[in-house]
This record gives sequence, C-alpha cells and structure tokens, in this order.
Amino acid sequence: MITKESWLKSILAGLFIGIGGIAYLSVENKVVGASLFAVGLFTICTLGYNLYTGKLCYILDSDKKGSYLVWLIQIWVGNLIGTAIAGYGMRLTRSGAALAEKAQTLCDTKLNDSVWSIFILAIFCNLLIYIAVENYKNNPHPLGKYMGIMMGVIVFIVAGFEHCVANMFYFSVANVWSLHTCLYLLIMTLGNLVGGVLPELAKKCWQK
Repeated sequence: MITKESWLKSILAGLFIGIGGIAYLSVENKVVGASLFAVGLFTICTLGYNLYTGKLCYILDSDKKGSYLVWLIQIWVGNLIGTAIAGYGMRLTRSGAALAEKAQTLCDTKLNDSVWSIFILAIFCNLLIYIAVENYKNNPHPLGKYMGIMMGVIVFIVAGFEHCVANMFYFSVANVWSLHTCLYLLIMTLGNLVGGVLPELAKKCWQK
C-alpha cells in the first residue's frame, strides 16, 4: 500500500488542506472562511488523494489492520510534508506575515488548552469528517455528496474542533513547532482516530 503514488497523494492532500487553511485565514468572517476551507476536502475526495482523517475511518473494514495502520502512518507523514510546504511556502510571500499573525492566535488557543479538551475536540472533529467522507462515498444524490463535505467541514471549524492535518498547517505557517506542539499534535491525531472509528464500530455492532 505504501508506494510512490501513495506518498504523492498524501503530500498533495496535505497541500490542499493547507490551501483551505490559507483561504480560512484570509477572510474575517468565520463561516465564510469555514466554507472556503472545504475546498481542501472537496479536492481530496474528488481527485482521490490520501487524507489521514478520511482514510482512518475505514481501518475496521481492512482484513489486514496492521498493514492499514502502517499505511495510515505513511499518509500522516505525507500530509505533514504537504501542509509544511503550504505553511512555510506562504511565509515567503507578501501574505505570509498576516497569515502567520492570525495563525499564531489560533495556535496559542490550541497549545494552551488542556490535554483532555484537545482529545475530546479531536474526537468530535472526526465524527464530522466521517459524515463528510461517508456521504461522498455512499450518498446516491449528487447534492447530498457535496453537501456532506460542506456541512462536515463548516461545522467542525465553527465549533472549534481539532483536525490534526489542518493544525499541521497552522503550526507551520505560524512556525510554532516544539516538543509541546508535537505532543499536542499526537493527541489530536489519536482523538481523530477514535472519532473516525466510532461510527464504523457502531455500525458493525448493530449489523450483528
């Protein structure tokens, strides 16, 4: 599962989440920014890129869960590379200072929060990501497919939930990487994993 194509799709997914983050930071209205952020997940779903928070939702469906978990780690690293390209790339542009200032405010809130708060907010985030990707995969109505993406993204951003890949971008454009930042990113990553697995676990329970 770990191939050059998988690496490329993972890096591109991180890059497009970064582009969504740039759009979000570029406007004052939070709802408008959240709507624009959805371009990231829209692009990833329609072009088949590999996003950690989307792919983890289906780990229970895999016959080789160990191999799938290793693949998820590769996707996570690829997403980190893509978001870092977007974040540090924007720091070199005329927009960089303004984006970094806004991202710094977001990062201060996240990195000064409690561990349990971050973990719980990450769980809630991936419940919404599950709704978004599951609707895109299985909703028979074209409008439902894309509304699932839009609503999932808008709600998790407006509610202040924690998306580990989006935060990779914010941490990069604000340049706030440290051991503390890495620890919090891992907590967000685990919270997203729990939130993504719960709906599939519930589905398997009621299908028995």
